[in-house]
Amino acid sequence: MDQFAQQLPIVVNALNVGFLQTLRLFFVTLLGAIPLGLVITLGSMTKVGPLRWLSKGLVWIIRGTPLMIQLLIIYYFPGLVFGSNIWGSGESGRFLAASIAFIINYACYFSEIYRGGIQAIPVGQEEAGLVLGMTRGQIFFRIKLLQMVKKIVPPMSNEIITLVKDTSLSRIIALQEIIWAGQSFMKGSQGISGQIWPLFFTGIYYLVANGLLTLGLGKLEKKLDYFR
Repeated sequence: MDQFAQQLPIVVNALNVGFLQTLRLFFVTLLGAIPLGLVITLGSMTKVGPLRWLSKGLVWIIRGTPLMIQLLIIYYFPGLVFGSNIWGSGESGRFLAASIAFIINYACYFSEIYRGGIQAIPVGQEEAGLVLGMTRGQIFFRIKLLQMVKKIVPPMSNEIITLVKDTSLSRIIALQEIIWAGQSFMKGSQGISGQIWPLFFTGIYYLVANGLLTLGLGKLEKKLDYFR
């Protein structure tokens, strides 16, 4: 019991540092993937053939391959081909590579959610807008976009909660997120080794984070009820 009391502050401090890295990756991914997903959606729905097929092809590749493989390819492939690590060294380089991989991956998933939300809006609204003299751009941003937000909140909520847990995959390229921090005490870290209980503690961080996200996204969904 005394040993546990001595080890607990060390473990909690390490998990806090790892969780901050997890949160950084989470927020950077959202900031990049939400707008990029919309761009990919517009590309996949455009009448310009090459751009449409390029967007659809990217979505097909990303959705059809594991995120872990995408992380490995994005981090290691440039170095193997060009002979130098374009991401930079150390933790910052690994974080940059992980951020790019997560942004591309989630942007493709978000793009499909956006597309479903846009296509769920009645065609008559676009026709009414054209009759009133609005351009297609004005119709999209002033009429369709806000209604799309209401429709996509539930599926987007699921993806956002999944993102919190998926950040743990970044440890495959040795990014020191919270799972990496918890697992390090099994192998030996800061004088502690052979201990699995820190790994179980990481679950508490995920439960709290996802619980807060669920509450926040639930409130957002209620605020958008005026579209009903």
